[in-house]
Amino acid sequence: MNYEKSKKLFNEAKKYIPGGVNSPVRAFNSVGGTPLFIKKAKGAYIYDEDDNKYIELYNSWGPMILGHNHPLIAKAVKSSIKDSLSFGAPTRKEIQIAELIVDMVPSIESVRMVNSGTEATMSAIRLARGFTGKDKFIKFEGCYHGHGDSFLIAAGSGAMTLGVPNSPGVTEGTAKDTLLAPYNNFAALQQLVDENKGEIAALIIEPVAGNMGCVLPRLNYLQQIRDLCTKEGIVLIFDEVMTGFRLAKGGAQERFGVIPDMTTLGKIIGAGLPVGAYGGKKEIMNFVSPVGPVYQAGTLSGNPVAMSAGITMLTYLNEHPEVYQYIDNLGIEIVSGIRRVLLKHKLPYTINQIGSMYSLFFTEEEVTDLESAKTADTKMFGLYFHEMLKRGVYLPPAQFESLFLSTAIQEKHVRKIIKAHEESILAIHNL
Repeated sequence: MNYEKSKKLFNEAKKYIPGGVNSPVRAFNSVGGTPLFIKKAKGAYIYDEDDNKYIELYNSWGPMILGHNHPLIAKAVKSSIKDSLSFGAPTRKEIQIAELIVDMVPSIESVRMVNSGTEATMSAIRLARGFTGKDKFIKFEGCYHGHGDSFLIAAGSGAMTLGVPNSPGVTEGTAKDTLLAPYNNFAALQQLVDENKGEIAALIIEPVAGNMGCVLPRLNYLQQIRDLCTKEGIVLIFDEVMTGFRLAKGGAQERFGVIPDMTTLGKIIGAGLPVGAYGGKKEIMNFVSPVGPVYQAGTLSGNPVAMSAGITMLTYLNEHPEVYQYIDNLGIEIVSGIRRVLLKHKLPYTINQIGSMYSLFFTEEEVTDLESAKTADTKMFGLYFHEMLKRGVYLPPAQFESLFLSTAIQEKHVRKIIKAHEESILAIHNL
């Protein structure tokens, strides 16, 4: 494929933008080569500036569950724009989307809109500290909760692939209140809690990790965490920026039947527009200003255009439960096809999958946490990524990212994905 326009644009971008990109994983540092500059997308396809066309399997990192540029979403955005882009004042739409979120997400009785997943997680931790009067919180190795200072400690995703798990600029004072636990190891978590008895405000976790690749919780692990937090008076926060409205209408908490005290949500509630939210029990949420003492504000929070897109997206998902059956079956079909190819060629790589999320890890080890994820051969993944790209399939440009499927993917796309996978595997192994 020809990437000349993307190469030219990348060189131009580096003159004005750090690294030429506005989010690190876009730089292709972990896979090599030149990042593709995207011009448009529709349905299952994305098109770069050189007019190359790809089946796209990360869907703007999750929110495009109905595919790109869905006509209902596009219509809602166009209709909203005619009334202006921003007011910085309350609107009817904020109530409508809040009602939908409260109706759909089991843990949320009250919700506050913000502008990103990072803002949601930062606000949730601050609120939990204010509510409990305690300073420390627990996060899990390999879970990424945005770029807030407190979270950039053993973070996954871009921080890991760049080799900077502890970002410069994060002070020791900030870091000392962040307690780290290995994912999927309850005994280690129990020990950590015992060592910090009565000092922990909150525990935040991706119920299904998506930022060290797709990593599922062990059987009963989330319930063990729920029981521990209840016993110790710790606010349990599920970061469902990736899993919210994707694994079920009510997210991972509905799918696993484990209800946290608070939930953070991201761009899917704006159908891909910049938006986030955090919500939970009313007794906790009533500590947020103006009704409570914990301050959090934002001029663009509840932006009317984002709310219009989100109302349309969530209403559709709420009224069409068949969406989840379709994308779950899609995940099973694609992953089964990938596994058949690996077995056929005696390549014992690992695949993790739940619903419409999955990851292929270039390792023989079972991947259950950060340490086992790090056994993956990232160089091999980089070769695989570019071979898939040549065959018109655009994967997330990092081994440690989950893939996300959409309803726009049809049987013809599935066949092409599996065919591209086999050809790519053969190419990188010289088979």
